[in-house]
Amino acid sequence: MNAHEATPLGELTLRTLAMPADANAAGDIFGGWVMAQMDLACGIRAAERAKGRVVTAAVKEMAFAKPMKVGDTLCIYTHIERVGRTSMVLKVEAWAQRYLSDLMERVTHADIIMVALDEAGKPKPVPAE
Repeated sequence: MNAHEATPLGELTLRTLAMPADANAAGDIFGGWVMAQMDLACGIRAAERAKGRVVTAAVKEMAFAKPMKVGDTLCIYTHIERVGRTSMVLKVEAWAQRYLSDLMERVTHADIIMVALDEAGKPKPVPAE
């Protein structure tokens, strides 16, 4: 394991509990549920940075390194990697805090591209910081 996998990159943006409704019959959490939480976290972080409405434009390649189980706490970390004119690239990592344990394991990670929108739903410039 390299140093990057040992500690999360970015800020803790979302924490939620993996419940039986989010799992298959074997107790493994659906990848789609994890992806949805990652998208939600990126939406929170990007909207704060854009000071307004944002939408998901793309999700770069994602592979699951470890399973999530019922009872694990899903911790989503986000980092704004790059800000363009109307879009942002966020590095997002999903970590499992194992049930009743301090053990944290990275489940998956991806780059998610978010676009800032105006009231009419058209791309708008991301304001300077």
